[in-house]
Amino acid sequence: MNSREKFISSLHNKNHGRPPLWVMRQAGRYLPEYRKLREKYTFLEMVKTPELAVEVSLQPLKRFELDASIIFSDILVVPEAMGQPYYFRDQGGIGMEFKLETENCINKLDADNSVDKLSYVKDALLLLRKQIGDSKAMLGFCGSPWTLACYMIDGGSSPDFPRTVNWAKTSPNSFAKLMEKISSVLVNYLNMQASSGVDAIQIFDSWNALCPDKYLNEWSLYWINQISLEVSNKVPIILYAKTPSGRLHLFSNCKVSGISLDHKTKLSDARKILPSSFTLQGNLNPNVMETSPDNVEHKTLKLLNEMRGDSGHILNLGHGIRPNAKIECMEALVKTTREFT
Repeated sequence: MNSREKFISSLHNKNHGRPPLWVMRQAGRYLPEYRKLREKYTFLEMVKTPELAVEVSLQPLKRFELDASIIFSDILVVPEAMGQPYYFRDQGGIGMEFKLETENCINKLDADNSVDKLSYVKDALLLLRKQIGDSKAMLGFCGSPWTLACYMIDGGSSPDFPRTVNWAKTSPNSFAKLMEKISSVLVNYLNMQASSGVDAIQIFDSWNALCPDKYLNEWSLYWINQISLEVSNKVPIILYAKTPSGRLHLFSNCKVSGISLDHKTKLSDARKILPSSFTLQGNLNPNVMETSPDNVEHKTLKLLNEMRGDSGHILNLGHGIRPNAKIECMEALVKTTREFT
C-alpha cells in the first residue's frame, strides 16, 4: 500500500498499521528554501503563479517522507475572487481592502464569476497531481463560511471579531444572505478542486470557538453541512474545527468524513464522543516542533500509542506548523511515525 492508498483508506476507516502523516501548512518560514523564494516573490505572487505554488507545495515532500501534499494557497482567495481583496498588514495579520458594512455590500459581492477567477488554483492542482503522480495523496482546502465571514465583516484579523458576532446576532437575515452567498461560491470552488484530482478537502473552521453553543449550528455547522452534501459524494471532506472539547458532541451529525482537532482536545476522548465512522485527524501540539527531536519522539509515540489500532486516524499537528519549527524536529516526527507498528 503506497502513501496515497494509505491516506485514502484512513478516510474510510480501513487503514491498518501506522497512521498516514501530513502536516498542516507544510510549506512555510521554517524551510530555508521557502524563505529563499520569498526573497524574490510576494506571498500572493506565489499563490497565484501555479508553477511557484507547486514548487512550494513540493518542498516538504522533497525533504520529508510524508504521505500527502496540500496545495499552497490561502483561504482568503475566495473573498478576493468575490470582489473583496486582502493584503498583509505591516504590523502583522490580514487586512481586507474594505469591510462589509451593510447589506448593500453583500449584494455587490460577485458569486457568479468568482470561481473563474480562481483558475490559477485549478492549474496548480493539475500540475501538482502530475508531479506527484499516484504515489502521494493530494489535498485541497478552503475556509468555512463562518471563518471567511469573520474576515470579511471585521475587515481582517481582529481579536474575537466583534463586528461579525454582533451582525450575526442582530441581523440574522442579512447574515444568512452573506453565508448563503459564500457557501454557493465554496461549493463551486470545491467541486473544481475535486475535478482537479484532489483526494480529500479540508475545510478550516478556524474561528468556530467564537460561535456560542446556541448559535453554533445557525452560524457555522449548517453551512458546512450544506457544502458537504453538495461535494462529499465526489471527494471526502475533513473539517478542522478549532472548538472547545466540551461541545464535541454537537459535531456528531456533521456531514463530513472526518474531524481534525486542535491539541487542546485529547484525541482518544474525541473518539469516544464522535461517531465511529468519522476519521480523526491530529493532534500534536505545534509547540513540540520548536523543542528537541527527543521530545518530539516522546510526544509522538505517546499519541500514536493512545490511538493504537484506530484505523481512522491521520497523524497531524493540532494547528499549522510555525516559523520557529526546527527541521530536525520535523525529521524526528516523520521517522517516529514511519517506524511505528
